[in-house]
Amino acid sequence: MNGAESLLGTLAEAGVEVCFTNPGTTELHLVGALESSPRMRGVLALFEGVATGAADGYARIAGKPAATLLHLGPGLGYGLANLHNSRRANSPVVSIVGDHPTYHQAYDPPLNSDIATLVGWLRGPVRRPEDAPGAGPDAASTLAAALEPPGRIATMIMPADVSWTEGGVIAAPVPPRTAPTVERNVVTEVADLLRRGEPTALVIGGPATREAGLCAASRIAVATGARVLVELYPSRVEHGAGLPSFPRLGFYPEQVLTQLGGVRHVVSVGTKAPVSFFAYPHQPSCLVPPDAASHVLAEVGQDAADALVQLADLVAPATPPAVAANRRPTLPSGPLTLENWPEVLGALLPERAIVIDETISSGAALAAATSGCPRHDVLLQCGGAMGEGLPLAVGAAIAAPDRPVVALEADGCAMYTISALWTQARERLNITNVILNNHSYAILREEWRHFDPLPSGTDPDRSTLLRLTDPQIDFVRLAEAYGVPASRATTAEELATQVADALARPGPHLIDAVVPALA
Repeated sequence: MNGAESLLGTLAEAGVEVCFTNPGTTELHLVGALESSPRMRGVLALFEGVATGAADGYARIAGKPAATLLHLGPGLGYGLANLHNSRRANSPVVSIVGDHPTYHQAYDPPLNSDIATLVGWLRGPVRRPEDAPGAGPDAASTLAAALEPPGRIATMIMPADVSWTEGGVIAAPVPPRTAPTVERNVVTEVADLLRRGEPTALVIGGPATREAGLCAASRIAVATGARVLVELYPSRVEHGAGLPSFPRLGFYPEQVLTQLGGVRHVVSVGTKAPVSFFAYPHQPSCLVPPDAASHVLAEVGQDAADALVQLADLVAPATPPAVAANRRPTLPSGPLTLENWPEVLGALLPERAIVIDETISSGAALAAATSGCPRHDVLLQCGGAMGEGLPLAVGAAIAAPDRPVVALEADGCAMYTISALWTQARERLNITNVILNNHSYAILREEWRHFDPLPSGTDPDRSTLLRLTDPQIDFVRLAEAYGVPASRATTAEELATQVADALARPGPHLIDAVVPALA
């Protein structure tokens, strides 16, 4: 058994079932081991950012890591944007990066790079076996590290000679630690705070945005009058009829300050206290109101859902949660607008769907339009690096092949990782891709308006650097070139027909939904 076989065999023995990859020469022995493994599925991507984003989507739905296999430092570099998003989502990922043979690195060949430094900003552990017998034990430790709460990107740098040398062994799994519970006195202190009746907001994130946490937060809100807000970009939200639905924090500082207006206490649960996504002149960075106190019920990585349940049992022992009614929007008609396209989705969304939301400026009405739909999961891009939506859909569909996946994607974001469509077609994944096409970087026009005064000589509405026209991108032809059937919708009726048709057919589909930009 060579080192490559021991690495992948150890991961498979511990339950890793999928490896997303775009390999090169230094990874060919790992490719051979992957293709000969009956227990691990290899999924090919044409671009490393698709592989890393897919691993993120897989982890969020499967609740366990996939592996990624990348080619040296440059291949890692291509995948870093979505590894950054994975880190912000606290998704566990085992990142395998091939490297030159140990004896070859001294000659500084063209693709040589400092891989350990490149992965340093991901803040996860890095291991590098120096011989084949060490590959299996290092793989076991890397997997356990990835599973450390709240979930980490653990990297294993694999020199090619370690991969091809005999002497590897399958290592025993290393048990990861579980998420620590919140100490009872912390829960009691927050309960005492809520009983005082001062205006309080709970900001929830992480595992608290699943059913148990949502219901506990709602019980607390009903009993005490506390406001509940979800962090700006939660990694996975359970949503729909029979569940509580809470607004997400706004993107802009003034939105959050309005949401938190008048509160005297802000309690963070499974997330950090709210901060501004970007800095703007004359706006604060910390968005906890200056006259409010900040508290922590559960740190990131602690069992936030359990903490909320404990808190609800103290302050709302007999209070049921307020949940969304089973009610869908009526199918709209007329030209597509930012208000009516979400109503189409809300009218048609199937049971147990997984919705990928990278709509950026086009999706403000989505949560309300789908709150009464059958229960579904929503995955958002968490780190701010654009272009993860289509890869997230790949990973989610592979993690849950029996569930329909609906990827809602802004046109600008789609172009970062449009080659994910090829992987969708190759793997025959049941994904309905809806491109919200406003032919622009509309979010940047909105951002521009938040600078007062505007940068000298600028006009957001006339800037050619924010337009995706001349030429316009033909998503229908692009999708077809990658092997994905596609159509274009300009009206609500067309979108409804095309979404229903796509959901009824196996395999991936793409709909180019032409919508206006923000006014």
